[in-house]
Amino acid sequence: MTILVTGATGRVGRQVVDQLVARDAQVRVLTRDPAKADFPAGVEVAQGDLLDIDAVRAALAGVRTLFLLNAVTGDEFTQALITLNLAREAGVDRIVYLSVFDADWAVNVPHFAVKSGAERMLAAMDFGATILRPTYFIDNEAMVKDVILQHGVYPMPIGSKGVAMVDTRDIAEVAARELLHRDRAPGKLPIETINLVGPDTLTGESVAAIWSDVLCRPIVYGGDDPRGFEQQMATFLPRWTAYEMRLMAERYVSDGMIPNDGDRERLIAMLGRPLYSYRETAVALTAA
Repeated sequence: MTILVTGATGRVGRQVVDQLVARDAQVRVLTRDPAKADFPAGVEVAQGDLLDIDAVRAALAGVRTLFLLNAVTGDEFTQALITLNLAREAGVDRIVYLSVFDADWAVNVPHFAVKSGAERMLAAMDFGATILRPTYFIDNEAMVKDVILQHGVYPMPIGSKGVAMVDTRDIAEVAARELLHRDRAPGKLPIETINLVGPDTLTGESVAAIWSDVLCRPIVYGGDDPRGFEQQMATFLPRWTAYEMRLMAERYVSDGMIPNDGDRERLIAMLGRPLYSYRETAVALTAA
C-alpha cells in the first residue's frame, strides 16, 4: 500500500520522502506544481493542494497511511480538518501528524491552537495516529544567519528558560520510521504522542555563546523583547505572520520548550544514534 506525504516540498516533508524511499516504501506526494518537484525515481506525484477536495480525494485513493503536514497559513485549520475528513472517507486511519511542542497549552499562539484542534479530531474520530510534537527547528536559524554574521547579534528572543531546539533531519527520520511502523502493522495502532527535541536545552545567552565560539568573535544576545523581532519578520513575511511569530517568541521567553524526562533518551533509542546538535548547524551555516 502507498504512503501519502503532504507538505512534501518543504524542509521536513522532502526529507520524509527521501527517508521513506531509502527504506523501499511506496510513496505518493501531493504538490501544487509537479514540474518544480524533483523527487526520487519511483515517487508518484499527485497535483493539488489541501483545499482542492477532488485532488485530495484522488491522492488518497489506494493509500493506507498519511503523513499530514500543514504549513502555517491563515487557513491551516481548515486544511487539516478537511484532509482528515477526506482521509476518514477514504478509509485511511493510519496517520502521522506533525503538530508542535506544547500544542495543547500555548493556545494563544494561532498555529499551536490549530494543531491542538487537529489532535483533538484525531482522538475524537478514533484514528490510529502518531502525533509528533517538535520544538523550535534549528534550521530556522538560516533566517537570522545574516544578522548574526553581519551585526554580531543573535536576534531570536528565546529567553532564559530554555528551548530544546530540534533538527529537521531528526524530525524527518522519526516521521518516516513511524509511518512505516504504522503502515506495516497488521492493524490500526492506538494514538501515540512523541515530543521531538534536540540534545541541548538552549537559552538566548547560550546560543550566542555557541556562535561566539564558532565564529571566534563576540556575538551578543539581542534580548527578550519580541517587538524588534516582530518588526524584522514583517519586512519579509505577512504582517499577521510576523505577529504570530511574536506571540510564539513570547511563549519561549515565558515558558521555554523544555523536554520531559525521557524524551531525549526515547529519540536516541528510536534512531540508534545521537541527535543532531545546534553547534553542527551553526558550523554549517558559517561555512555556507
